[in-house]
Amino acid sequence: MGSENRFYTGAEFSLDAKWLIDPKHLYVGPKIGEGAHAKVYEGKYRSHNVAVKVVQRGENPEEAGKREARFAREVEMLSRVQHKNLAKFIGACKEPVMVIVTELLPGGTLRRYLLDRRPRCLDLREVICFALDIARAMECLHCHGIIHRDLKPENLILTADHKTVKLADFGLAREESVTEMMTAETGTYRWMAPELYSTVTLRRGEKKHYNHKVDVYSFAIVFWELIHNKLPFEGMSNLQAAYAAAFKNSRPCVKNLQEDLALILTSCWKEDPNDRPNFTQIIRMLAHYLSTISPMEPVIPPCIFPSENRVFPPESPGTSALMPPRDNSAKTPSTQMMMEQQQHKRFFFCFSQCY
Repeated sequence: MGSENRFYTGAEFSLDAKWLIDPKHLYVGPKIGEGAHAKVYEGKYRSHNVAVKVVQRGENPEEAGKREARFAREVEMLSRVQHKNLAKFIGACKEPVMVIVTELLPGGTLRRYLLDRRPRCLDLREVICFALDIARAMECLHCHGIIHRDLKPENLILTADHKTVKLADFGLAREESVTEMMTAETGTYRWMAPELYSTVTLRRGEKKHYNHKVDVYSFAIVFWELIHNKLPFEGMSNLQAAYAAAFKNSRPCVKNLQEDLALILTSCWKEDPNDRPNFTQIIRMLAHYLSTISPMEPVIPPCIFPSENRVFPPESPGTSALMPPRDNSAKTPSTQMMMEQQQHKRFFFCFSQCY
């Protein structure tokens, strides 16, 4: 399989040394998220609080190869796009397991933020600011020729002050030049553009193909959810929602919205992808609409503790086996070094056993 700083996607390529994580300095705490093929943990890397995504290897050689290729694609894309509305990439390693390390965003997912406020709606100015954050992140990806393909509230993370949204999880992202059909195991139908999974866009003998406009459709569904704080296509299963969108051209209701807001939504989820605006145009429309809204009432912010000062308490779930014990007694430099080496060994043992 090559050395630990090599990744494979059919064609071999190297990870730049500046992005290579040294597992000896990586500590893992409680689990904060889980997907179909990966788990995300709160952790520490050197002096930074981080999110640690651990990609599970496949149960057979074919599945393992697919997951390694997806892991390699995600690492390569994260390493070349930096933006204030994208979760900051810190690094990755392939051994002892496939790990992607990004900045820790303590604000939680947009999904959790919305659920915590139901049935209340968000302030409209907050909605537009969040939508602008998402649109700017997507504009950056598209400028680099990357399609995210899985834009939904679960992949949008808030900063500690709940003022900024950042896009995370590039597990399904693809280069626009190598698009292919999505399968039932990838993406989430409720937010996916119909052309990703249906034959409704095949006309005049066209080949099955999609472009970056699939992310524009997903953005519209997320934006509608931000406005209403309701699940889109409520009362339907994911498959029922997909069927209604693809074969009945159904969309969430916009009849009670202001004309400008309704226009943004309806233009973004048009059936023909070529009729949808790009994110540069969307940002312009959102910024114009924001300028017409009166400012929010000033709010006294809650006490926020800087993430740099956060530590894992010994009793935190999952940390007792993975984190070295504390000892406040004085230590000489040589003793400290020996203890750190022992802690690293203990960490590797637990890390390997867990995965």
